Amino acid sequence: MAAVVGPTASGKTDLALALAARLGGEVVSADMGQLYRGFDAGTAKPVGLPVHLIDVLDPREPSDAGSYARLAAKTVADILARGKLPILAGGTGFYVSALLDGLDELPRRDPAVRARLEARAKAEGAAALHAELARLDPAAAARIDGRNAVRVVRALEVVALTGRPVSQQWTERPAPYRALYVGLRWSPEALRRRIRERAEGMFPEMVREVRAHLAAGLTGAEPAFRCLGYPEALAVARGETSPVDGLAKMVAATNAYARRQRTWFRGQTPATWLEPAGAEREAARLIEEAR
Repeated sequence: MAAVVGPTASGKTDLALALAARLGGEVVSADMGQLYRGFDAGTAKPVGLPVHLIDVLDPREPSDAGSYARLAAKTVADILARGKLPILAGGTGFYVSALLDGLDELPRRDPAVRARLEARAKAEGAAALHAELARLDPAAAARIDGRNAVRVVRALEVVALTGRPVSQQWTERPAPYRALYVGLRWSPEALRRRIRERAEGMFPEMVREVRAHLAAGLTGAEPAFRCLGYPEALAVARGETSPVDGLAKMVAATNAYARRQRTWFRGQTPATWLEPAGAEREAARLIEEAR
């Protein structure tokens, strides 16, 4: 199979769809935000196009790398059974890795431990728990964004349940798939420009979308609101910040996320990075050679 990876706003889905049309493939999304129904404005969903794993979760349902991998594996098996080429497209690195490299079996969630940690995260803030994780497991803390309370809590939960750093339990195992990785290489300046232009087009509709969700009974604490840009849209919808400041914060958060994505994919995958001009032709050649 093939995987089109890289930072947000780099054009992954467009390239994956072009490759699918050219090579007889089917695209499988590996983007957390695209899993959630009703969260459309800020997730760049390929509306009306044949992409798997779009709109498969209710906003209240949690999502993690393990559950994504199990869901995606069934989709990939179906595509392969029909003689098609699965093409993964997305920037959620742990989701890509969970499917293509496999995950170790970490302990199941413990409701009591989880509730205690979540209460601490709410009272003390995610940064305080991330600092604790950095003391207990520096390697895991380096890989987990300190603002992502869900992942920080999960890492501390694993430590509490096993007595061992979670990073020690991220051991290698035989990869379940043989995949060719390709990515689009943009200069930092060009990518920042693309991020800003896309955010400017998305943000007003994101705020309207969030207001509609709140009016329909969602609280803003549901897992879907963790998607990129939605915390900022939520703050504007609640009147906690202005649209101008909310957009600026979304752009800043997206740029920071793109830097982490670029670092992660370059360090964790054997991707071939292609210039946008001519990327489809070169990627198709590489995939055909690897098949």
